[in-house]
Amino acid sequence: MAEDDLIERLLGIEPGSPLAALRLQREAIRRHAQGAWRELVLPETPGGVSHAERAALALFVAQRGGDAALIAECRTILATTGTPPAGPRTELLVRYAEMVAEAPECCGQADIDALAAQGMSPQDIVAVTQLIAFVPFQIRLLAGLRAMQEEQAA
Repeated sequence: MAEDDLIERLLGIEPGSPLAALRLQREAIRRHAQGAWRELVLPETPGGVSHAERAALALFVAQRGGDAALIAECRTILATTGTPPAGPRTELLVRYAEMVAEAPECCGQADIDALAAQGMSPQDIVAVTQLIAFVPFQIRLLAGLRAMQEEQAA
């Protein structure tokens, strides 16, 4: 198992297992997925979107996707970062997350302008949007690898 690999940790993938060997065949994909998670949820420099806001958004999207392990991970991160303050900005971020997750084609300039009005830079808005889109990817990846684990165990 690669050090600090979220997917391998959540699935309990053992080093040397067939699933670990399979993941190593696509090492760059594994490494980039882990790097994206780290940079989107807990970047070294979070910019205008706090770690708490990022963790809360990741939890919100994970809950919508229903992956218990990822939900627990997001809750753990949120416990570390603290909860973002309630208010218009947090409410807007949640509404934006719902829209991006459910009907991204409905997002328009007015939505971007509303985020900017809450103090977010274009880079912040891109990061938030990427985070909202990345969590479902992680959920699908976990589901697929979990199915492979179950098949191997049968």
